[in-house]
Amino acid sequence: MFLRAIGLPLLAKVKQTTGIVGLDVVPNARAVLIDLYSKTLKEIQVVPEDEGYRKAVESFTRHRLKVCQEEEDWEAIEKRLGCGQVEELIEEAQDELTLIAKMIEWDPWGVPDDYECEVIENDAPIPKHVPQHRPGPLPEEFYKTFQALNSESKTEIPAASSTEPQLKE
Repeated sequence: MFLRAIGLPLLAKVKQTTGIVGLDVVPNARAVLIDLYSKTLKEIQVVPEDEGYRKAVESFTRHRLKVCQEEEDWEAIEKRLGCGQVEELIEEAQDELTLIAKMIEWDPWGVPDDYECEVIENDAPIPKHVPQHRPGPLPEEFYKTFQALNSESKTEIPAASSTEPQLKE
């Protein structure tokens, strides 16, 4: 009786496989995600507040953390976030933590205001076998249609909201 009433619904929620080769099931995925998102929010504090990277990371991490705290079930988390399986979210969160460390090391926001980047121009001729991706000329019909539309733009066209004619600009 107990097994049918309580045990079977619990067994139904256990994920057997992710269906992705090399990506193992994480039995406590919700707790792992909450921990990773909390670490991410803590580590991103080193990045200056006005940087776009920090704003973006804080925004989506707070949203994902909120969803993980509100939902108990891994299926509900996956459905609400819509970003794949919880195991994939764990990998993304781990990658984001690695990237934050790299961004802090690289310090891209530490470029001085007076820094000038050297522009190198190469005047070497382009070999004939290399495509230059330049569009060809437009057909003559395009120009005729364009001129016709421009000449009609000054004619009166009735407006949808009133009965008085209005000029199309």
